[in-house]
Amino acid sequence: MFAVTTRLLLRPGWPEDADALFNAINDEAIVRNIASAPWPYKRRDAERFLATPRSQLQPNFLIFRSDGQPPQLLGSIGFGDDDDGHLELGYWIARNHWGKGYASEAGRAVLDIARSLGHAEMRAEHFSDNPASGKVLRKLGFRPTGRTARRFSRGRGQETDAVQFSLSLTGDDSGDDVMRDIAA
Repeated sequence: MFAVTTRLLLRPGWPEDADALFNAINDEAIVRNIASAPWPYKRRDAERFLATPRSQLQPNFLIFRSDGQPPQLLGSIGFGDDDDGHLELGYWIARNHWGKGYASEAGRAVLDIARSLGHAEMRAEHFSDNPASGKVLRKLGFRPTGRTARRFSRGRGQETDAVQFSLSLTGDDSGDDVMRDIAA
């Protein structure tokens, strides 16, 4: 499964992406905000991530810039079951691409895919010391649940507070609105 937006190509990761993935994510400022990524991050961690089987109903994508420049890996985004079995969105963007709207643009495309796959609700969370991620989630329509939970971060090697969000994928949030937003 692939998605194309105004500036991005989202596609599954392939084994030959290991070097680009390693180079993009190998930054403690990124890894500390991802619950499942270890620090220090090694090339073999990138290889393992790319070899992880994915359900077609819960895809994961590498995010590439596709704006007329040579393709460049910017990050990753996808969704899968959290520890409680609820559908959860996760993403990261390489530090030198922060603040350019890539996470929001990729997020809109992924939420459209989730809707098309028949998912009704999605959850997300961010570590409390990463408010920029909360801003992205709000732009995507996620609403704070009012709950904070302790979540283990492999990159930090400890539990930390995570602010929880939820989004209904049914009702007024139609895929047409998402695609219109991407084109804007």
